[in-house]
Amino acid sequence: MRTRLHGRGALFDADPAGLAPRLVGLVPGRHRAHPLEHPDEPPFVVLTGARGLGKSAVLDALQEAYRGHTPVALIDCSATQFAGPPAGRPADSWSPSAQALLVIAEQLAEPVTGAGRITFPRLMSGLVAVAAGGWGDAEAERIRREVERILLLNERGPRIGAFAGRWAGKVAAKVVAAATGAGPLVSGAIEATLESVAEGFTGHRHQKASEWYRSYPNAGGNAQRGLILLSQHFRDGDGSREHAERYLVRALLADLGEAYTGFMAKMQRLGRPLVLLDNAQTTPGPELTAAVLRDRAEGTGDRVVFVAARRGEGRAELPNAVRRQLAEVARRTGWTPDAAPSSRALLVALPPLSADDTLHIVGALCADTAVPSHLPAAAHRLTGGNPLGVVLLAESAAQHLPEVTSLGELLSAEFRPAEDQPGSPVHQALLDRLVPAAYLEELTVLAAAHDHESACALASALLPDTFGPADVRALQTLLAEEGLPVVPGQFVGDPFVRTLLLLRLHLRDEDHASWRRAHETLIEHYAEPERAPYRLYHELALGDAESAVARLRDDFADADTRVWLRTLRFIASAPYFHAHDAEGRDFGGRGDRRAAVALGVTDAGYPLPEGVDAVLHLRVRRLLHALWELTDPLVLPDPKVCDRLRFELEQLSNLRPAAGALLWRASRDWPAAALAGRPIEGPADPEDDGRGEA
Repeated sequence: MRTRLHGRGALFDADPAGLAPRLVGLVPGRHRAHPLEHPDEPPFVVLTGARGLGKSAVLDALQEAYRGHTPVALIDCSATQFAGPPAGRPADSWSPSAQALLVIAEQLAEPVTGAGRITFPRLMSGLVAVAAGGWGDAEAERIRREVERILLLNERGPRIGAFAGRWAGKVAAKVVAAATGAGPLVSGAIEATLESVAEGFTGHRHQKASEWYRSYPNAGGNAQRGLILLSQHFRDGDGSREHAERYLVRALLADLGEAYTGFMAKMQRLGRPLVLLDNAQTTPGPELTAAVLRDRAEGTGDRVVFVAARRGEGRAELPNAVRRQLAEVARRTGWTPDAAPSSRALLVALPPLSADDTLHIVGALCADTAVPSHLPAAAHRLTGGNPLGVVLLAESAAQHLPEVTSLGELLSAEFRPAEDQPGSPVHQALLDRLVPAAYLEELTVLAAAHDHESACALASALLPDTFGPADVRALQTLLAEEGLPVVPGQFVGDPFVRTLLLLRLHLRDEDHASWRRAHETLIEHYAEPERAPYRLYHELALGDAESAVARLRDDFADADTRVWLRTLRFIASAPYFHAHDAEGRDFGGRGDRRAAVALGVTDAGYPLPEGVDAVLHLRVRRLLHALWELTDPLVLPDPKVCDRLRFELEQLSNLRPAAGALLWRASRDWPAAALAGRPIEGPADPEDDGRGEA
């Protein structure tokens, strides 16, 4: 388990104990008890973050660590089994939440070390009542199959299925006899169903569970009437169905509570039950979460450990939740709920991987491959520590090194997850999992934009007429809800996702026509003099550096040095995916002329503009190309180019003694950051928004 996860020790550590053992009460991977941090009521843990941060991997690791030691269940709320009812089952007798409860209970029922199966008589009775509402014109065989699966929740002995099969046949026979015509099942059929279930409990030690429904609202102390009302409320839909589903959740938790009641149960069951909900932002995740939190807030407690994973921050759904970074819960949670139901939730943001984590992952996955020394640091800078990105890049490197060395080529190379599976470019495999599939085409275009207005300009030029300004705003909102950062000056705030999308845009056409059209559109959009840095940025993305060099040269003597450095850094952050010839045009070679320009190799053949300071002009040209290459997240840092960057900034600091300290500081910080795989920042304002406006 621990060999597959990095940077998640705050969850899994045994000594000192991480979050999981303190809540579950068991050391991960071992049948050994651990003191509980919250013995009366555990927080409902929600792991948050954007796609690719390893939330699903954490849940898989939790299931692996505790399976066989304590009851554990894992469901993916986005799975197809929760998307709609199975064939032949009416929608008014099925819901994602009811299906999820059935699947969860089936997993929790499995025997564990020192204890046998858990039975779910309360939940079983409720699910039969719900299913009965859809048996009006069903075939006897379908009824039998549905009933048998539900009744298995109450099987305790080794001969699982004998009781369920026997009573399923009786239930089906009574229902078919009571149903009339092709219309909905009449109340007599429901009564016949529930009577047959009740008969199965005669003399059974769990008969009291069927009587649990006596307390159902308006049941009048009659368990059968309570179940009939539950079935009716479920079929009524809307708020009535929500009420019924909440009662079913309560039934599951009550059955689990009874399994832990009594002297022998406490001796045999060392750890709390663990329920894991992946993609909990999709139905039935929000419904199950709300039901548990509301009951806990109203005093109907339970001691089940829920760990959910969801995209985004969940602020709208869980406004009063306690929020922590992963490192903050490593030794204690500091969680104390108030009266609000959502305060019962503890939201834990999963951080990206550290540079050391990336180094270890690349080393492990490329153990038999000679890896360039700067590759791990460059991979960390490119991905920002995104675990999915780090893993796929490392696997691509293992498949393609030493023939392919640049990160751009590794992203474009075909990646085969297994020998018997089809391959796809690494960047496409990443985008398939990092962005909403329904909006991949739109995001591919809009990734070149900086704000709403520039995105609208791109949409008008490159997207269908049906995609207008309102759709642009809706997509901005969706990205924020997905957990991607909101960064002023970039429509897609996450640098790694933006790089992948821009690479896809560049490769969209064989002649890069979409790439050129997007940047030409933005060059025209930023025609005003005060927006010049944006225009120069997009000109540089097309390989034309002359206007940028002229602007930086002319502004150097008089502009505020911080502003000048910000502008330089912003323009030089223009994307670069393809080699350019001397005139800035794409060509089919693999050569990258930026290093040659930065190192002065092209100075002799370069035609200088008339009437300019030749020394300053060439120095700024070399500096721009050096920084353009070193800020490129797809290129491994070249020590020679770093030295040239340092030298050119040093020389510029001599030309402006009053502002020389800032330039000299940049000459030290920027090359060091590039070699270490860190973003190049400062020495300009640390709160710089990256737009580089002069």
